[in-house]
This record gives sequence, C-alpha cells and structure tokens, in this order.
Amino acid sequence: MKTWHDFAGRSALVTGAASGIGAACATALAARGAGKLVLVDVDGPGLDALDLGSCEVHRITGSVADEALWQALDPLLIGLDHAVVNAGIGSGGPIAALSLAEWRRVMAVNLDGAFLTLASSLRAMGGKTGSVVVVASTTGLKPVPGIGPYGVSKAAVAHMARIAAAENARKGIRVNAIAPGGVDTAIWESGDDFKASVAAIGREATIARMAKTTPSGRFATSQEMADSICYLLSDAAANITGHVLVSDGGFTL
Repeated sequence: MKTWHDFAGRSALVTGAASGIGAACATALAARGAGKLVLVDVDGPGLDALDLGSCEVHRITGSVADEALWQALDPLLIGLDHAVVNAGIGSGGPIAALSLAEWRRVMAVNLDGAFLTLASSLRAMGGKTGSVVVVASTTGLKPVPGIGPYGVSKAAVAHMARIAAAENARKGIRVNAIAPGGVDTAIWESGDDFKASVAAIGREATIARMAKTTPSGRFATSQEMADSICYLLSDAAANITGHVLVSDGGFTL
C-alpha cells in the first residue's frame, strides 16, 4: 500500500516552479520519489538552479498564459499522474484606480493560465486516475483592499477547481485547491509598499511586521505549503475532491 509520501514512478506537472511554493513542490515531489517532473516558469535560470536529484526533469521556460506552449506540451504530458497549478503574479491598488490593462495582466496569468494548465492536465490524465491541486489564496475568500485583481483571480480559480472536481470525479481524477494565507515568497517583492519597507527596515523585519495580521503571528514557509499540497495529491487523500484547504495561520478567522 502506498503512503502519502510515496510518489515513486509517478509523473507530475508544476507551474511557477522556479521559486516559492512551486519550487518547494518540485523539490518535495522529487524527494518523495517522483519519476518525472515537468516544470514550467518564465524564469529559466530559476528552473535551471533547482537540484532535483536523479528525477527525470523537463524544464520549460514560458508563460502559462501562452496557449501555444500548452499545445506543444500535450505530447509530453500524456499519462500525467499529478499537477500543481501554481503560477501566479501579484498586483496592487484600489479597483477604481486600476487600468484595464493591469487587470488583464493579472487575469492572463492567474486565471487564464490556470485554466490552460488545468485543462491540459485533465486531458493528459484521460483514461486513468490522477490528482490536481490548484493554488488559490485566502484573499479569494476574505476581501483584502488594494489587491482586487489578485483576490478576484484566486476566488475564480478555487471555484474552477471545484467545478473540475465535479466533472471528473467519476473518471477517478481528483481536483482540490489550497488557499494559503501569508507565505514568505518572492511574490511580495513586486509591491511598491513592500520594497519601501525593505529599504527602511530590511526584508526579515518587513515580513515579521506583515505577519502580525495573522493570529499565529507568523507567515508560513513554502515547504509547509508543499507538504499540504503533496498530501492532497497523494493516495492518503483519495476520498478528498472539490475541497479548498485553507492554510493561513488563522488569517480568515
């Protein structure tokens, strides 16, 4: 009987794999015996820097929002066992002040890219069992001012995961989502307020100050998120589908 940490001989797709939660997932899957990983990110050097041992690794540099990329990947993904739909970008500013171009920039990656990733993964799993985890966010559950496009996109992908779960349950394919709260990743570094705070007090102090909004008093690590994602992907979660797992240190309480 396979245990939750046993991915021996299985294949997995991870998007946004060059850093943060995606890199942690790729590392965790390789450590748990995955036989083949397909990693996608716009950051080619970041993908190249990942040390994944003897696992067969395909590093694909490109945007998840590019439909042609997924058409080209279809043959490589045939027979896929697992997928982590993780790639995403941040955005800041009140809704009234946002341009349509900025709104669409975020939606193109976070929503359209997630749709293309999920659709390709489900096609690749056709005729066999499999599991998918979509990375959403607590900002898709709890309204947080100033990050409208990000929060809306994450609410949408969580619901997309539940629809896909309903469509594919009888086929033996499970689809779940995870909604992290604050996680110490590079996504924060694109924000002007974060940059200003880092310049004034340093990155560690900035993260610690932000974490005060969380009842647990800290932000999670990417490795903690990867452990939860691997659980949802694994056979230990065989009866779980259509679920949005909140992992936020109490942020949504």
